[in-house]
Amino acid sequence: MKRHGSRIDPPNRFEAVHREEDYADFEHDPEEVAGRQAREIEYLIDDTQSLVTSNDSPDVAFNYSANPYRGCAHGCSYCYARPSHEYLGMNAGLDFETRIMVKTKAPTLFREFLCKKSWRCEQIVFSGVTDCYQPAERKFRLTRGCLEVASEANQPIGIITKNALVARDVDLLASMAERSLVHVNVSVTTLDPALAASMEPRTSVPTAKLRAIRTLSEAGVPVRVMVAPIVPGLTDSEIPKILAAVSDAGAKCAGYVMLRLPLTVEPVFFEWLRRERPLEAEKVENNLRSAGGGKLYDARWGKRQVGEGPVADRIRQVFDLFKRQHGLTGLPPLDCSQFRPPRSASGQGTLF
Repeated sequence: MKRHGSRIDPPNRFEAVHREEDYADFEHDPEEVAGRQAREIEYLIDDTQSLVTSNDSPDVAFNYSANPYRGCAHGCSYCYARPSHEYLGMNAGLDFETRIMVKTKAPTLFREFLCKKSWRCEQIVFSGVTDCYQPAERKFRLTRGCLEVASEANQPIGIITKNALVARDVDLLASMAERSLVHVNVSVTTLDPALAASMEPRTSVPTAKLRAIRTLSEAGVPVRVMVAPIVPGLTDSEIPKILAAVSDAGAKCAGYVMLRLPLTVEPVFFEWLRRERPLEAEKVENNLRSAGGGKLYDARWGKRQVGEGPVADRIRQVFDLFKRQHGLTGLPPLDCSQFRPPRSASGQGTLF
């Protein structure tokens, strides 16, 4: 069966009608059911006219982000971005990971944004929502194209990814790092290859992530590791060995985010958990409720990413202890003073 994190098509909260597959006629034919649940990935053209978006969330450490793709073939069962696909008339389950919107004009749109006279240089992060180095990037190379524009303009960039494909662009990233223009954030959720293959099926395997961290670090690229998300009762016990492994690979900083289950993420994640890890399901649910004030998800600013209470406190204390022990304390600052607008998409320069 093709690897998917979700096997369901949950209702789109914006639509009144929902269609479900009826497998009653196939209950004695599991191969047929498996075939219907395995879908090919579709790449759909997203003709959006803008790329960079702003946010004012107090929980997010950056103000501007850019996402060349919408939807994500990584198929992570826990992905907080899944509900964003509902705005496109699709669902947060299988649609999110098999119907990928591709912003084919992304490098041009990024160039146009940086040419705006109103732009006051600060960090722009790729990607604040879906992974900019997901499998689609191998074919479309849109993130690479945007990095080339950023390098030309000396525009500081942050990257968030869980795909070792980021190491493909080490030449660009190393050049930008020499000018203090880039930070790379690599998400490492688990070091267990079997768990990773089930929970985040099309991401890079843990050893490949560590290899990418080492490649980037040896090239002088500052790397932060995000242990994200921590699933209490399933992956929190791995915190010490993850931090030891990423430190050995050359990472300079580490952070974490507790599992978040906004909106349609909850049914997708729990369908996966009960299907793949039934023995841990009750423990995970109880721990989430403990960290969420009795709820599976506490959406309050300042709480939604770390939780509160005994379970959350224990995770924070363990993380802080091993973070200090391995010296994963910070990255060098980015330099915005070198920015200059790139040449325009038309090739026309400016006089002033």
